[in-house]
Amino acid sequence: MKKKIGILFLLGILGIYLILTSCNSIIENTTEDRTYWNLQEIPKNKVGLVLGTSNRLVGGGSNPYYTNRIKATMELYKAGKIDYVLVSGDNGTQYYNEPTVFKKDLVLGGIPGEKIFLDYAGFRTLDSMVRAKVIFGLDSVTVISQKFHNQRAIYIAEQKGLYAIGYNAEDLSIKHGLKIQIREYFARVKVFIDLVLNTQPKFFGDKIEIK
Repeated sequence: MKKKIGILFLLGILGIYLILTSCNSIIENTTEDRTYWNLQEIPKNKVGLVLGTSNRLVGGGSNPYYTNRIKATMELYKAGKIDYVLVSGDNGTQYYNEPTVFKKDLVLGGIPGEKIFLDYAGFRTLDSMVRAKVIFGLDSVTVISQKFHNQRAIYIAEQKGLYAIGYNAEDLSIKHGLKIQIREYFARVKVFIDLVLNTQPKFFGDKIEIK
């Protein structure tokens, strides 16, 4: 009996491993040539979509994922690779508002406020990508986040009829970003579950034209 339980346990672990690696491989292979590190090489898009995150860590320190996304957005705009910025993030409570915080720092960095549009209902990456197409009327977009996040966002966009490329913000080392990297494997599995279930954004709302 114990032997059978042990075998079932090992098969379960193997199954989970195969699911995680398969989902990861599909997303990486599909988006292999769609993310860029070099400003000179990345094509121009009308809109850069920066994906939200908190500007602070749980302990109160500055969040490098946030800081590096701000830097990457500034680089694209100043290089003339985007004309507008769409900030998509969580605004779940009156005390937590990712888009507004992003806009404040982007304006401080030199991007005119009228060039920045805010999506307050980007609760998940899926929400951000679908809303970019449906609410903001985009056919193509440059996603701005870390490479692992860009890949997932591009894959979702592709499945939803939005052409996306990614500009990679600087990532963290494996040592400092291990928890996020592990979580990303499970997030990629969730992508396929959402596609099968045809999961929709939490909110839609009125259309907004970026011009």
